[in-house]
This record gives sequence, C-alpha cells and structure tokens, in this order.
Amino acid sequence: MIQQVTKNNDNDIDTQLNNDTSEIAVSVRSLWKIYGDDPQKVLTEEYANRSKSEILDELGNVVALQDVTFDVKKGETFVVMGLSGSGKSTLVRCLIRLIEPVSGQIVIDSEDILTYDEKELASLHRRKTAMVFQHFGLLPHRNVKDNVSWGLEIRGDDKESREVKAQEYIDLVGLTGWENAYPRALSGGMQQRVGLARALAVEPEILLMDEPFSGLDPLIRTQMQDELLRIQKDLHKTIIFITHDLTEAVKLGDRIVIMRDGKVIQNAPPLEVLTNPADDYVAEFTRNIRSDEVVTAGSIATSSNATLKASDSIEDVVGNVLHSEHQAYFVLGDKDEFLGIVLKKQFINGNKPDIGTVQDMCDPEIKGVYEEVAIRELIPLAITYEGPIPVVNDEGKFIGEISRAALADQLQDSE
Repeated sequence: MIQQVTKNNDNDIDTQLNNDTSEIAVSVRSLWKIYGDDPQKVLTEEYANRSKSEILDELGNVVALQDVTFDVKKGETFVVMGLSGSGKSTLVRCLIRLIEPVSGQIVIDSEDILTYDEKELASLHRRKTAMVFQHFGLLPHRNVKDNVSWGLEIRGDDKESREVKAQEYIDLVGLTGWENAYPRALSGGMQQRVGLARALAVEPEILLMDEPFSGLDPLIRTQMQDELLRIQKDLHKTIIFITHDLTEAVKLGDRIVIMRDGKVIQNAPPLEVLTNPADDYVAEFTRNIRSDEVVTAGSIATSSNATLKASDSIEDVVGNVLHSEHQAYFVLGDKDEFLGIVLKKQFINGNKPDIGTVQDMCDPEIKGVYEEVAIRELIPLAITYEGPIPVVNDEGKFIGEISRAALADQLQDSE
C-alpha cells in the first residue's frame, strides 16, 4: 500500500533533524519520487491506501521512491541493496539531484539540498560529492592521468596541482605505470580503478557508487571489493554503495538498507540482516548465504577487561589475578598491541617467577586473529586452544575477544 506523508510528518522530520547531527553525513527524510503528471496528487489522502499498481492504473503515475528515511554516518560504508526496480538506483541519483525528488528532505552539512539553486548544486557536485558508475564513464580520448584529473580540471584547479593529485590517486588504486595508457588498452577492472581514482581525486566528503563492480568478472569483482576495503581503511570516506548482491553488501557495508518497490524494508548492520531478517523478502536474500563465511571475527568480538600490560610487574598484578574469575589474560604492549597469553595458573606459587614482568611469563605462541577474518576460519584454532580468542586490527592492536560459547552459537546459527 502507498503510505502518504501527513501534515504532522513535517514536524516529525524537523524534530529528527534538530537532534545532534554532528556525526551524520547525509540525512534523508520522507523522500518521494513519483513519475507522471501531477505527482502531488499521489500524496493526497484520497490515495493513501492504494497500491502501486492501483496508482499506475488510475493515475498513470509510477511510484519509484516511497517515504524513504535514513541517516548515513560520517566515514561509514552505507549499502543500499535491492532487486531491479526496487528504487535503489533512483535513490542514489536523487541524493545529489541528478533526478529531482517530488517531496522530502536531503540534508548535508545541516542544509537541505533540495532548496539549492543551480550554483549551489554545482558546488555540491564539484566539491562535496563524487560518483562512480557501473560502466566506468571514462573519456576515450584521454589517457589515465587525464581521466583522473578531469574532475579537478572542471573544478578549476591549476595544472600542476592537478597532476600531483592525479598521480597520488593513481598510485593509491594500484595503477602506477599506466598513467599514459588509454581506456581501450585497459581491462574492465583497470578501467574501474581509473573511475574510482577520478572520483577520489576531488577528495569528496561523500562518495556514491552505483553498482560499480557488477559488470566485472567474478575474480576481478572480488579484487575490486578488497581494494575498496583497503582504500576505505586509509581514507574513511562516507560511501553510499548500491548493489543487488547481498554477499557484496555484507562484505563491504557497515550498514545495509534493503529496498523493495521504492520502500525501505530493513535498515540494519550486516549481521542483523543475516540473523534477523525483517520479513520473508529479506529472508529469501539470505537463504543461500552461510553466515560463517561472511560474519567476521571483528563483528562478534566483545571488549575484555582480562588484559595485562607486558610491562606490569608480577608482584603488582598477582593479587588481582588470583582473585579474578578470568583463567587467561591477554598481554598487551605499550600501544595496546597484542603480544600473547598468560594463564592464571601460571601465577600460582611455584609456577611464577619471584620477580620480573608479565612479559617474562607471556606465551607468544597464541596469535591474535585479524578482525576481517570470517568466523569459519576460526574453527581450527578453537579446536586446539580452549581459551577466549584474541582479535586484533590490521595494526595488531587488541580490540576484543571471542569466547568459545559465542563462536559456537554463531557457527550453529549458520547451519
């Protein structure tokens, strides 16, 4: 059924937008896109309970987006997923007004961009946002470096700074040495790297990606996903990523919105989408995905107070350790890097040195697992090691632990 925006909704929207938005990059409220004559008529009470097909039959209007509301946090990868016709590509184009919405609000930097004039909108496109398309959109008569610097040229940057910036992002996406090649000489994956470098070169606050990898071969697609994850770790961009593939959405997204018939069906972190789908439509997406292959160690790790500094003296910590319920402690360096494990039983008289530091007792054979590792890969470690599993980031810093019980529960849910 079509659900209209009532008069009271305007106040609700204002209230939501007046909340603390310091961490919000994009705030969308009650966004509608309706094709056909007199689209405002669809929003009246008369058609409040009509289905999309009834609206089409009676008025000839197509409802592409229906009361879409969500927030995108700064620095997160926000994935919008759905089948063809779900409204996802219409949505991403509405977000920067390549397609004009009929009603609603899109707030960026505390300003509703639907009120922008042409000059303000052009500035938004040139300085705050950039887009990566499925079919690359490269200029065939320009080489790689000139394609990458094209957005900078349009913006009015001088030639010297354009070349420096273009080279920086060519290097970032792994195309060093291909600066003078033309698009026709590049593979699909390489062309998409050029498109990504071109978008990043203008250093946008918000990067929009409309099914950028869907036209690539499976192996190249996986490589590009990994490349995007690597780049995102360095740049922490706000990314709005469109896809029809839930596996890709779970791999890349910090949060996933699933759309159907122009409506948001579920808005949740990847793990929640997999383990608690909102309805049968979402459940059908998840049916053939093994959660143990996409759920990562980092996503189920919990914080731990069973930590000791390697530099702590044994004499200072022994009392607390012996009176604690913890049977194992994670040993950390000065910068919280994970160094190994020390067991409670090592502190019992006769097992510990009389003097020294925790470092002297640490067993470095137990290694931390990286946060991006799929939990399925933890099974061998869980079989050979009975304690909680330490989880580290890509810099080796300790971020939390996974208990055997928690791992067993997740693996059971994936069956």
